[in-house]
Amino acid sequence: MAQPQAPAFSQKKMNFFDRYLTLWVGICLLLGVMIGKSIPSVVSELRNLQISGINLPIAILIWLMIYPMMLKVDFASVMGVGRHPKGVLITVFVNWLVKPFSMALLGWLFFKHLFLPWIGSDAADQYMAGSIILAAAPCTAMVFVWSYLTDGDPGYTLVQVAINDLIMLVAFAPIVTWLVTGTSNLTVPFDLLLYSVLIFIVIPLMAGIMTRSLLIKMKGKAWFESVFLPKLHPVAVSALLGTLILIFAFQADNLIGHWFHVLLISVPIIIQVYFNAGLVYGLMKWAGAPYVIAAPGALIGASNFFELAVATAIALYGPESGAALATVVGVLVEVPVMLSVCGICHRTRFWFN
Repeated sequence: MAQPQAPAFSQKKMNFFDRYLTLWVGICLLLGVMIGKSIPSVVSELRNLQISGINLPIAILIWLMIYPMMLKVDFASVMGVGRHPKGVLITVFVNWLVKPFSMALLGWLFFKHLFLPWIGSDAADQYMAGSIILAAAPCTAMVFVWSYLTDGDPGYTLVQVAINDLIMLVAFAPIVTWLVTGTSNLTVPFDLLLYSVLIFIVIPLMAGIMTRSLLIKMKGKAWFESVFLPKLHPVAVSALLGTLILIFAFQADNLIGHWFHVLLISVPIIIQVYFNAGLVYGLMKWAGAPYVIAAPGALIGASNFFELAVATAIALYGPESGAALATVVGVLVEVPVMLSVCGICHRTRFWFN
């Protein structure tokens, strides 16, 4: 019997900014390097603006990115977890019990062995740390885009994002500490890591919950989603671009002197994206989940909360560190790789009832 025709992948489009995120990152890369090389004294002053080891300009910009993301998540939706128990359990399993550990294994294989002659042991430790931090933070905001593009169930996506945000409160710091110290010669300043969790997860999470609840009560959900959230989107976009320009300015010497390292760092990150997406997708098929759960689940299982990862790497090892560079590479590969996963899901949707 012929399978029903799937909706064309091209029928759904990302907004202009999200569609060309890799291009904007490339432009920020050029601007940042130019600024870093042309006005190094100003960049040095910005780099030294720190409070308790956390770079203040970058902390402000990243907070402006994360807060609007938290506003989009309705944490009351967690109560509806029973609607899709298989999908939620599979994605939580891969996000928290497979993904960080598979990234640590891939990092160990590539950075500690295959790529070691080209990068050296010190850089290998830094790239290990950055890739682990990246993998230990499951994606939040961009998942709504991927779910939309794959015709995913928005209710399941919302529940899964809310659960991941809540798990991050207690699991992110221990996983990062254990894997980084266990696979490299680096130490993790645990108090500094807790500060990062407090500043970049707890505070924007609480602020988002309170703001969302208050404004919906005052103005209604329709006004909140159609008027208030769109007004904050340019703020989040501007903060993201500003953060990247600063990071690339701080990394100017490394990027010019070690451009080949950027290509090498991307290899294990891309492999782990496809591995985790395929694992979730296969487990969903095995468990009998429908396509509208399997497709967004695959994307949630593979993508990363790169804003949090960048902030954490900078707080722990500095904005000019190899760890910060590794997390930024995650931004470079995020959109093209995840779009390819969306395309694979569409072409294989006939596997599901």
